[in-house]
Amino acid sequence: MIGTVLIGFAFVALWLAIRMARIGRREKGIPPGPPTLPVLGNLHMFPKEHAHLRLSEWAKVYGDIYSLKLGPGTAIIVSSAAAVKNLLDKHSGTTSDRPASHMADDIADGLNMVMTRYSDTWRALRKTAHAILTPQQTAKHLPIQKAEAIQLSYDILKDPKGFFNHIKRYSNSVIVSVLYGKRCPRYESETTTAFFHAMHLNQQAMAIGRYPPVDLLPILNYVPARWAPWKIAAARINRLQKKLYLGLLAECEERVEKGTETGCYMEEVVRRREEFGLTRVMAGYVGGVTMEGASDTTSFFLQSLILAFCAFPEAQRKAQEEIDRVVGKDRMPNLDDFVDLPYIQAVVKETHRFRPVAPLAVPHASIADEEYGGYLVPAGSTIFVNLWGIFHNEEFFERPEVFEPDRFIRSEFGTKPGADDSDFRHTLPFGCGRRICPGMNLANNSLMLNSMNLIWAFNFSPAIDAQTGQPIPPDTTDYLKGMLTGPNPFQCTITPRSEQRAEQIEHAFADAVHTFLPFEQRLDEADRAYVKEQRAAFA
Repeated sequence: MIGTVLIGFAFVALWLAIRMARIGRREKGIPPGPPTLPVLGNLHMFPKEHAHLRLSEWAKVYGDIYSLKLGPGTAIIVSSAAAVKNLLDKHSGTTSDRPASHMADDIADGLNMVMTRYSDTWRALRKTAHAILTPQQTAKHLPIQKAEAIQLSYDILKDPKGFFNHIKRYSNSVIVSVLYGKRCPRYESETTTAFFHAMHLNQQAMAIGRYPPVDLLPILNYVPARWAPWKIAAARINRLQKKLYLGLLAECEERVEKGTETGCYMEEVVRRREEFGLTRVMAGYVGGVTMEGASDTTSFFLQSLILAFCAFPEAQRKAQEEIDRVVGKDRMPNLDDFVDLPYIQAVVKETHRFRPVAPLAVPHASIADEEYGGYLVPAGSTIFVNLWGIFHNEEFFERPEVFEPDRFIRSEFGTKPGADDSDFRHTLPFGCGRRICPGMNLANNSLMLNSMNLIWAFNFSPAIDAQTGQPIPPDTTDYLKGMLTGPNPFQCTITPRSEQRAEQIEHAFADAVHTFLPFEQRLDEADRAYVKEQRAAFA
């Protein structure tokens, strides 16, 4: 009897050993990739920082679609425009899920439109975003976008050393204005500081390696909160987000009730909440997550543009020459000017290519088996869209680490002669499939307005070393770690291009006051004092 039991245990142990040995192996038919280890697969070699750089190196070895085994899970790395088009755009019905993320779900109660799974909840959130962020609706908000862009130029004129935070203020204030009808006139405004505080904690919590891999080890979900720092962090961020998002929503609800609307997006959500099928908390997260996406992406883009101009002055010179010829020196640019500025259009496209804000995009996940290039993409796979690898592929782009807008003058997508760019599209930096950014029209207006204003108004050059008197070479590789990335704070020299242009900025800022006023009804005492002092010179 004892012998039979021992034999049974031996068979069970052998079965478990065989099953464990299979974990981490690359299954037959899936794309190739780096060699794996038992159980771990490639988990031990997955980069924790700036993953896009390592994944792009592997793409040179294993091709435009390859796989990594992350324990029992499979990650598919897509590094070509053709693969994006044929796998994620054409088959978006089965590749628009998101990987499971307990941390993201705990932070936002599963209501983060960007991170939530492909579900009825996501469809309701997405339907709402598409309904309020149409090109027609976006056009209605151009006056406040233009006014906020003028303040950005004014702030840089008066305090050029603070340009980094001035850009962050702009990007936050413009989206808060159009979403909630309330602006943030200074970087220290309560809404701005609360937003960036919550975002900083959120980015820390979501960073790879920050906390144990709960998604790979679900048993960790049963660890009591007092012994689980990741649960404590998620609960804290959840409280901060709800306080901010629902507080701003409450102001919109009050205006709708009193009939004192400003015409902002979230007032429409308040009126149509039942039609959209949203709870109040869901409505809060529609606005909050839209604010998250727009604030960081816009500021990172503009900071990268300035860094590129400091490092590549010839591009700046050509852009200034064009805007002087088309716009002149007697007025600031308007959005209508952009169509007549092909080189500055190329500058915007090259900034997206040179330093994409989301170099690995936000990971997708497949809900059914798919096929691409003769390989199987299994259901349940995590799919990384390697934008960095696509835009820095030397087969398509000459000298990809050089900021050269002229490449987009020579060809529509900036590709070198002879390269097949039929699968490229200009909206690639904004995502793919059903997960493409619903706010890209609003974002593009901000990028166009500010790119023109900055080029028209200022000269950007490297900072000067106080001891040697020599320029400090800009570091175009010193970038933040995270899913969204922009340059770490850097110094540069910013001067107005002429006294006349400085005066034009001041006049335009004075004229913008009437546009700001409807968005300043709920400013706190500190903001009111700041606005009063700032405008005293124009009284």
